[in-house]
Amino acid sequence: MCRYGVSTYKPHYACFKCRKTFKRRLIIDIARDEAYSKDWQDSPAKCPECGNLMANMGLDFESPKKNDKKAWQHVENLYETGISFHSCGCTGPGYIPKDKEALLVLLKKLHKDYIEQRRFWSNRVEPKTASEEAKDREMNAKFLYSLPRKFIYGTKRNKKRDIERAVVYWADKTKQIEQYINGLSAKN
Repeated sequence: MCRYGVSTYKPHYACFKCRKTFKRRLIIDIARDEAYSKDWQDSPAKCPECGNLMANMGLDFESPKKNDKKAWQHVENLYETGISFHSCGCTGPGYIPKDKEALLVLLKKLHKDYIEQRRFWSNRVEPKTASEEAKDREMNAKFLYSLPRKFIYGTKRNKKRDIERAVVYWADKTKQIEQYINGLSAKN
């Protein structure tokens, strides 16, 4: 649990229908004797006004004014594409596109990166010797360190990567980002 000064960060939840945000209390605020519960924290939050499920926008989210429909649409677009304001407060949430055009530029860059990843893993041949492994790490660090840990197995000295699953993973990511781009392009 992050602490900034003496106050505890509370997650911000947004209802896009009502164009309102709410901070959700932490379990420690409700029952101080109970330990932090990830299950409770991940349980869905409902809007107190309309009853719809709200989006977990993260700890650093600042909502637009209620009557700024364009800004609310942009925030919803960000959320739908997987961009939110999650961080521990130390470094902030990272780059957040300020408008639809900047979001499309970011998504197109990610799309290009995902295609490059898929091509790399489709043509991948695992190194056989220690010297090949060292050279491979130096030349292909961008690809090797972008692969989720769940596709890596073996020992520290003899790492193996599940290349078939890596190809499927990057193909799925590519399709998903294409859907986001097409969905955003179709919106007015």
